[in-house]
Amino acid sequence: MKKIGILAGALLALAAPAAARENPIHPAVIADPAPDASYPAGMSAFVIPSEDGALNAVLYTAAGAGLHPTLLLLHGFPGNEQNLDLAQAARRAGWNVLTLHYRGSWGSPGTFSFTHASEDAWNALQYLQQSGTVARYRIDTSAIVVAGHSMGGFMAADVAAAEPHVAGLFLIDPWDPAQTVAALSTPEGEAAWKAEVASDLPPLKGATYDSLTGEIRGNGEKFDLGRQLVGYGRRPLTIIGAERGIGAMARKVTADAQSANPDTRLMVWPTDHSFSDKRIALADALVRFLKQVAPMAR
Repeated sequence: MKKIGILAGALLALAAPAAARENPIHPAVIADPAPDASYPAGMSAFVIPSEDGALNAVLYTAAGAGLHPTLLLLHGFPGNEQNLDLAQAARRAGWNVLTLHYRGSWGSPGTFSFTHASEDAWNALQYLQQSGTVARYRIDTSAIVVAGHSMGGFMAADVAAAEPHVAGLFLIDPWDPAQTVAALSTPEGEAAWKAEVASDLPPLKGATYDSLTGEIRGNGEKFDLGRQLVGYGRRPLTIIGAERGIGAMARKVTADAQSANPDTRLMVWPTDHSFSDKRIALADALVRFLKQVAPMAR
């Protein structure tokens, strides 16, 4: 009995590390890949025309020959957190990544509005599918994913629902304008929204509290994240909310998304809206989602 007990203890000790190692961090999140001398990773900065303005944009290009899956990564309102660590992790995983500043934000020409941001996201998505762009940056148009944080999460869902070629959608503590409009009916909700807009206006050109609030109040059909997610349908979708951010919005719209796609995945983490103490975990979740969409990416 004693020997059996010792053997059982030894076996448990050997098994414990494997059991504790449920999901090791994806290598692309924490380690650089071997350099490719023939097809090195790179970065291109350019301007994408958009209606009456333009988008200051950067495309992180992945190493390796052949076509690459591509991620359109959209920042929030106003974009203090740009999530470029996520862009770098996705590139190490073999993905091109396009990031941008909407019209009227952070020096991009034009006037900022939520409607313009939606148009800008759409124009960026179409830019990735233009023949010249595809040839120059070796883009696999069958594997284009859109991801967005906060307001960018709404914009990502908005354009993905309208573009059937989008292969996947990844939302990071997404903003639902419809829930903001509902909250405006209370003094507390109105005060919170006024404070939010006031703090976010400095890097934006031409936007005011009245103009932005009027947009989401006046076009309820468009500015409804749950409605957009229903329109997105059964394509791959992951939503990650933040308990100390606007995770309650994520929980609410997930019910709408799951009515169209029961496989929608929701995670709400104990962190703030910027995922300040969950950056590695967030990058890992994104890379794993991308690998599900395009398993053969380098």
